[in-house]
Parts: sequence; C-alpha cells; structure tokens
Amino acid sequence: MRIHALIAAALLTLSACATPFQSKVSRFQQLPAPSGQSFVIQPADSRMSNSLEFSQYAGLVREQLIAQGYQPASSQAGATLVVGLDYGVNDGREKIDTRPGTSGMYGPWGPWGWGPYYGHHWRGGWYDPFWGPWGWDQPEVYSYTVYNSFLSMKITRTGTGDRLFEGRAEAQTRSDDLTALVPNLVQAMFTNFPGRSGETIKVKIPPPAKK
Repeated sequence: MRIHALIAAALLTLSACATPFQSKVSRFQQLPAPSGQSFVIQPADSRMSNSLEFSQYAGLVREQLIAQGYQPASSQAGATLVVGLDYGVNDGREKIDTRPGTSGMYGPWGPWGWGPYYGHHWRGGWYDPFWGPWGWDQPEVYSYTVYNSFLSMKITRTGTGDRLFEGRAEAQTRSDDLTALVPNLVQAMFTNFPGRSGETIKVKIPPPAKK
C-alpha cells in the first residue's frame, strides 16, 4: 500500500508540472503615443477575410490594442491605423534526442529511499544484473516532432501608408494546435508593447493555473 501511495503521489506531482510557453519576439516601431487613434484589423492574406478562425484571433489583438489606448473603427475609411495580421504553423520536423540512464541516480521507482541504487548495487549492497548495463543503465534514444509557429503584425497609417510597426513572435513547440498557440503568441507580442525598436526579446508565459 505504501508503494502504491508513493507512486500515485509522484504521478500527481508530474501531472501538475507544466512547461511555460516560450517565444522570441522581434519588433521595429515608430508608433506615436496612443491618444485615441482608431484602427481596423485585416488579414495579410485577403482570402481569410471571411474566416471565423481569423476573426477569433483578431479579437484577441483587438482587446490588446484597446488596452493600450487605441479605439476600434467600424471601417478602414474611418480608421487612423490599419493592422495587418498573419499567423501559421509548419508541418513539423522530427528531432532525435537521448535520455541518460538511471544508474547512479534512481531505481525504477524514483527517489524515495527504497528505489535508488549506486553503480550496479542496491543500497542493500547486493548486485542484480537485471539493473546493470543491459537494463536501466543505458541511454534511451527517442524521437519527437517539433513545430515552428509565428504571429506577424504590421501597423500602417491610413492615408499616407507609413509603416509604424512591424513585429513577429515565433515559438517552437511540441504541438501544432493554433487555437492554443496563437493566444500565447498574441500575449507575447504585446508584452511590454510596443517595445524598443530593433530589439529581439524572449518571452515566457506561465501555463494556466490548474483548477
């Protein structure tokens, strides 16, 4: 019973751990301080103008711009700024990696005192060839898929066409789920917005709190 309880506790601890979302953000800008300028958001690819997916992501950007002090306009004719938005994720690539063997660190059940062993010996001092160089000792080779995603945002002044902002947020993840990636990329883009022109920063976004 004690062994089962310890294993369950370890699994619960691992499931509670989550990796923060990490993004690289580059921005170039000469935006004037916000003073109620109005904006519209348009897709970089005009074929997405009627896309419900684009509309959802544009809504996230709209909320961020409003929080910055800009005002949404009903049409481009009445807007001060045009915000061009693009996003995507590639097909992924396979990556090969290794995990070290556990000899000298832990036995198969983890660091609770009754599992660890050193070299090929248990704490009790006897040798078990099952756990030696042919078992848990060897590095494990494994493969996984890595996806590169991005969010690009450009802000142009209507009338003159002057470019006021160019930003790009990129991330490398194990998932290609845009519904999860784009909100994080938007948040990364607007971290310390509009940022220092010509600077590339790394942004870490903590995972959502567990309920």
